[in-house]
Amino acid sequence: MSSTVAVLGAGMVGVSCALELQRRGHQVTLVDRLGPGRETSYGNAGVLARSSLIPFNNPGLWASLPTLLKNRTAQFRYNPAFLARHPGWGLGFLARARQAPFQQTAAALDALIRLSQPAHRQWLAEAGQSHRLRDNGWIFLYRSQAAFDAGQFGRDTLAQFGVQTEPLDAGALHALEPHLRPLFPRALWVRDAASVDSPGAVTESYARLFSARGGRLLQAPVQGLARTGPDGAWQVDLGEAGPLAAQRVVLALGPWSKGFLQQHLGLSVPMAFERGYHMHYAAEGQATLSRPVYDSAGGYVLSPMAQGLRLSTGVELTDLDAPPKLTQLDLAETAARQAFALAQRLEAQPWLGRRPTLPDSRPAIGAAPGQPGLWLAFGHQHIGFSTGPGTALLLGALMDGEAPPVPAAPFRPERFVR
Repeated sequence: MSSTVAVLGAGMVGVSCALELQRRGHQVTLVDRLGPGRETSYGNAGVLARSSLIPFNNPGLWASLPTLLKNRTAQFRYNPAFLARHPGWGLGFLARARQAPFQQTAAALDALIRLSQPAHRQWLAEAGQSHRLRDNGWIFLYRSQAAFDAGQFGRDTLAQFGVQTEPLDAGALHALEPHLRPLFPRALWVRDAASVDSPGAVTESYARLFSARGGRLLQAPVQGLARTGPDGAWQVDLGEAGPLAAQRVVLALGPWSKGFLQQHLGLSVPMAFERGYHMHYAAEGQATLSRPVYDSAGGYVLSPMAQGLRLSTGVELTDLDAPPKLTQLDLAETAARQAFALAQRLEAQPWLGRRPTLPDSRPAIGAAPGQPGLWLAFGHQHIGFSTGPGTALLLGALMDGEAPPVPAAPFRPERFVR
């Protein structure tokens, strides 16, 4: 049955939800304060990877935890005061790095990623953006044989889920990426992956497709949300843009979902923020990359983008709006210059994004507890680009009372939303 739906947030997840609900016949209004793809969905590494089924809190975390807690690496930085204020999240996150909960999360994320991949390809074609897609996978780089051997758990997990990979020696790596410096004796080619040359542009193109099909797109700040009567309708406060009435609301505000739910509906969410930075660089001479590469020791991803070579950092665990700390980017740049002929920076200031993470590294997808007509789609940590379309397909089925295309229980919001 058709209904009016307001989708709040126009990142990859929100835009995907708007497209799918529109396809299902609903009258959809998509709202974002900056416009589609301008926040977290702009700045990722652009990888659509089955290998992203392995969350950060996996059993391999325990071996690296003593090094990570020293707070000196490019892979992971943290604010001790933030963790001290959120001990429940930290303990819950570590508790789910055991084998049993990890297997549950990996299976759930794998299902969501596999659901997303064909939808991405279809929407890219319909939006006239297929030229942005590369189908040549991505590569994990190892600076020693010992580091490669230490990654056996990850390779075993990928094999368990049928992800296509190919181990490489230095010669095979050089054949694939001849402009990488001879720093890596071993590598792993994740063949079951694709990438795009501008995730922000892809998100914007999906929003244009939504608008071309009759969807309503509003750029306005979402300042409030309230039920308006016994029929369950909702009113969204858009500030100077006025109120927006809708029978149902999808909350896809990413890292801002936590504060929004607490302030306007009194719901608490144990969410942390995996912040990350990126910078674009030129290359020296004729040096090129043909796909994204992840330097496991350097703690960065280097991706060929329309804007240049994008250097993306690892995780900075701190408050949502804490001032930028560029140490992580500086460390990553130093490591990347050892591996590739990077030239000058192409921007005056680095980009900073915020990736919302729940204690089990799974998103919340489904009906909000105790709030009829309110649906949630947030908490995708750093893989929202790979899981956005699948989230939309799952949520659309749930909202229309259909059997879900993948198991919905692992993503039920009541796991954490109180």
